[in-house]
Formats: sequence, C-alpha cells, structure tokens
Amino acid sequence: MASQIAKVLLSLDAEALGSLKEGVNFKKSPEDGKCYIIFKSNNYFKACKNQCKHQGGLFVKDVEDLDAMTVKCTKHNWKLNVSTMKYVNPPDSFLQDELEVEVLDDGGLQLVELSPVDPWMADPREPLELQEGEVKVTYFTHACMELQFGERRFMFDPWLKGPAFARGWWLLHEPPADALDRLCAADLIYISHMHSDHLSYPTLKVLAERRPNVPIYVGDTSRPVFWYLEQSQVKLTNIKVTPFGVWQHIDNHLRFMILMDGVHPEMDTCIIVDYKGHMILNTVDCTRPNGGRLPQNVDVLMTDFAGGASGFPMTFYGGKYNFWKAEFIKNERKKLLNYKATLVKSLQPRIYCPFAGYFVEAHPSDRYIKDTNIKNSAEHLNALINKLAPAIKTWTPQPGAVLDLGLALRDPTSSEAITHPPASAKLYKDSWEFYLYVNELNSAIKSNIFKHQSWIQFYYTWAGFQNYNLVVRVIETDDKFECITDGYDYLVDFLDLSFPTKRPDREHAYLEIKNRIGVMRYVVLHGCLWDDLYIGFQNRISRDPDIYHHKFWKHFQAELPLCRPDWEQFQKQVFYIDESTIPLSDTGMGNDCALSGIDSGLILDL
Repeated sequence: MASQIAKVLLSLDAEALGSLKEGVNFKKSPEDGKCYIIFKSNNYFKACKNQCKHQGGLFVKDVEDLDAMTVKCTKHNWKLNVSTMKYVNPPDSFLQDELEVEVLDDGGLQLVELSPVDPWMADPREPLELQEGEVKVTYFTHACMELQFGERRFMFDPWLKGPAFARGWWLLHEPPADALDRLCAADLIYISHMHSDHLSYPTLKVLAERRPNVPIYVGDTSRPVFWYLEQSQVKLTNIKVTPFGVWQHIDNHLRFMILMDGVHPEMDTCIIVDYKGHMILNTVDCTRPNGGRLPQNVDVLMTDFAGGASGFPMTFYGGKYNFWKAEFIKNERKKLLNYKATLVKSLQPRIYCPFAGYFVEAHPSDRYIKDTNIKNSAEHLNALINKLAPAIKTWTPQPGAVLDLGLALRDPTSSEAITHPPASAKLYKDSWEFYLYVNELNSAIKSNIFKHQSWIQFYYTWAGFQNYNLVVRVIETDDKFECITDGYDYLVDFLDLSFPTKRPDREHAYLEIKNRIGVMRYVVLHGCLWDDLYIGFQNRISRDPDIYHHKFWKHFQAELPLCRPDWEQFQKQVFYIDESTIPLSDTGMGNDCALSGIDSGLILDL
C-alpha cells in the first residue's frame, strides 16, 4: 500500500487570489478542468470541490442568496452554505468535505487534498467480540495513555517528568507511581510530534537508561520528530519513522496507522489503532487531522480540548492587549469547546475522552499567565457532548483511571467499565523540582560565546531568515521581564540581515521581544526552536503594526537548521579579537531598557 500524500488540486498566484471577491467564487483548474468553490471573508478562505454530497450534482450560484454564502445543486436544488460547509436545504443532512487551503509566502494560494482521503478503509475488518480485561485504556497524565491489547502494551506521548517548553508548562496531574516502570515495559510507543509536552526528553532519558531499544514510532514529517535527539544525548536506538496512511501490523490482531495534520503537515500527526476490528482514534493536537476526513463510529475517540497552548495573546502587551485579552480568551475557549463538541457529534464514536490539555503554568514567575490563561475543562466539554449526543459515552480521565473497552461496549452504562483511582491516590501535582530545570536553562547565561557580541550576527546568519521587511528588537530580561545591566539589547533588520543601532528610515514592520535571559541564551546556544520562548510564555511581545508575521514565526518555530550553530567555529573566529574586555554599554548593546544606543521608535509599557 502506497504512502498517503498531499495532492495540490488548484493553485492561484497572488494576482488571481487578489481578484477573488468576498463570498462565493467558482474556479476551474487549468490542468484538468475540474471546478472548485472558494469562499472568501476578510482574507479568510474555505474551499471544497464543486460536487454535491447527495448525488454528485454540480453547484451554481444561488440567486436567492443576497449574502453570497450559499450555492445550489443543479440536480435536486440542495443548498450548501459554503461559509459553514453545512447543507441548509435540507437542513441537518450533510457536512461538505473541505479542502485544505494553504496561503503561500509569495501571496498565492493552493487547494490541497490528501490522497487517499480515507486510507483506513484499506483492508477493513469486522469487529470481533472483546473479552473483559482484553483491551484496557489507562490515563497517565496530559497526552500520555497506555493501551493494553491482550498481552501487548502501547504507550502514547509519554510526558511523565520535567517541564515542557523550557520552563513554561508543568504537569497538572501526578502520574501513577509506577508510570515510568510501565513506560519502560511498553512493547511500543507512539510520539505524535516534536513539541516537548509530547516528546519529553527528561522522560525519555529514563527510558534510554533502562531500555533504549524499545520501538518508538513517529510520522514521516518534513521536520523529523527526533531532530534534536543527538544533541539531547538521550541514547534511544529503535526509532521507526513511519509513512502516512499505511497500516503497520504488529501481530495478527493489532495494527495502527499514522495520519498527518492538514494545517501543520510538517509537524503534527495523529493515530488510528485497530485491534480485532475495534478502532481507537487519537487526534492529539492536530488542527485538522487528516484534512478533516476522519473515520466515523470508532470505538474510542480522544482529542485535545483545553486551549491556551499559545503565546498569543498571553505574552503580548501595549495598546489593546492591556485590556482586551480576557474577553478574547473567553470567546476563543467557547469557540473551541463548541467545535470539539460538534466534531464529536459528527463522528459518533462509542466513547469519547478529552485529554492532552492537562498542563499548568506552575512556576511562581508565571503567576500572571496562570491566572489569565483560562482553559476549557473536560467536564464542561463532556457535559456539552452529553447534551448534543446523549448516545455517546463520555469519560473524564483521572491519573491511573482505567477504561475496560470490552465492558464499555457491552454495556455503556456499566459502572464497572471504568475503574477510578483509589481515594487515597494523589491526583494533582504540588511540587515540580523547579530549581533542577531552571538551573539547567540558566547555566547557558555564562557561556563564553556571549562574551563576544558578534555571536548575534553569527546566530542569525545560522538561522537563515532574511529578505523580509521586518525589524526585530530583542531585549534580554530577568524573570519579571525587566531589563538587566549585563543583558543584550539589539536590533535585527531581516530585510538584509543587518544589525543597525537604530531603526531604518524606510517603512517597515517592527517587533519588540523581551526574552528571559536564561531561556533565550539556552535556545541560542543549543539551536532550539523558538517554541520554547513563544509557546512557553518566556517572552513579552509588542508589534507595530499589529499584524502576525507568519513567515517569521514559522521559520523560527519550525524551520531552523537541524544542527545547532557551530560555536566551536565561532570561538575560533573570535579567538584573536578579545571583545570580552569591552563593556557592553560601550558597544551600544548594553541593556538598561532605555534605548541603549537603539532608537526603537516604539516603547510600550508592560
């Protein structure tokens, strides 16, 4: 069976994209003549094939629709609201299958479809009856689940110790006392993507010390999931990079398939596990898993639910961000809750479990984030699903709780289907060994490379981002995001990758980023992705104008070189130039949060 691929169906250049009108647009592919429908609303796009889901008729513009949102089928007059992809005549009938819309860096657009769209249909199996105790699902913490299939144990995304995203995320739940032992005894492990709340090097270090050859399966993403493995010095020896959309057979009864995300195919994946014809679907963090096409009526569906996994708007300041965040966060969480509930209702699993959202901003220095970054609760989501789709059994997991799938399928109302942790079990963490991990990050502060201000040019040259009209001011700060006298404060002009002492006179976009010095220097020293700073809430950001620079953030969060900067070569270059005797304030790079020789043109209060 061939690997699943992403197929481009239609490409529009910047000029063609600019000619699209608000509302419904019909576009033909010059390659094969097939027609597609693109809905535009304030530079937000949705798209689908021009084909009615009822009996395959073609759509035309609905002349009765004054809002330019619906199209009408020429066969039976069915009507589709393209803004929602819902059929409005007849109502509550179908959802139209969406195509992935990729807005390109050159201003163009592509419509993309995964091929095949439903690879799990290859070699379908009739479900066999499960015995009591034959299939058990045990929740450990966050996105970590243990699945027992007969004698085999399959572990998902083990984050069992240490922080994620530098020092920004910590485990909310206390893993079962034997969690690390059970991880080391697993027959196989699936790690969905490279984010450190799923790929936890502190956790995997324990595994490597005890059982380095356990099979670990990852998707064949464009940026390797384990790109940082060699530098981490975690000695794992049996990582299996797996093609998308192909069944991986473990034995006669157990197989699994890894699928890509439609929005972040370079990074995110999800998984379907099939045991004796019974399917468990885990969409993990995928924004549009498998491009939105997923199997219906699986036995167990697991998805994320919480929200709050982004620096936006939490770490932004100035202007509207001083008063606007709370209402925005409330609305975003509500939208996410409704989306997840609608997704679950449409897929109609037998059992639904919300997970992969149990983290906390526990470090005392992040109290503001913890208090402001309100997240959805699993209980609220399950209550909403119970209202919308009462036939679906919902499960709000606690650490160590076990779902017996055979019992649950036989009688969804059975109280014996779920074993709860004992009353004496500790469910929530109250200590995290902050000092251990924060000290490791802060050890980078005294690295010799930072004695030489030319590290700045060396690092950003290594990063490889330029030809983009953006000027970024980077300021090293203490834990309270207050400037420190021995920190750097510098400008990077990414149009020509220069390092001016004041903002250029030309018109340009501007970012001002305050980074905690320990985390920033650790990221620079080790060539880490900037997710540690951004998703980990380790910086504060202002911008002028207030627009998102997708190309910049995508590069520094996902496209930095796979090998860290060659600091040994750097030190050879500066060996004969002893800059360490020059005070930072004399170089124009000292940081006193005045302008330090830098004319920012935008100073905002935090």
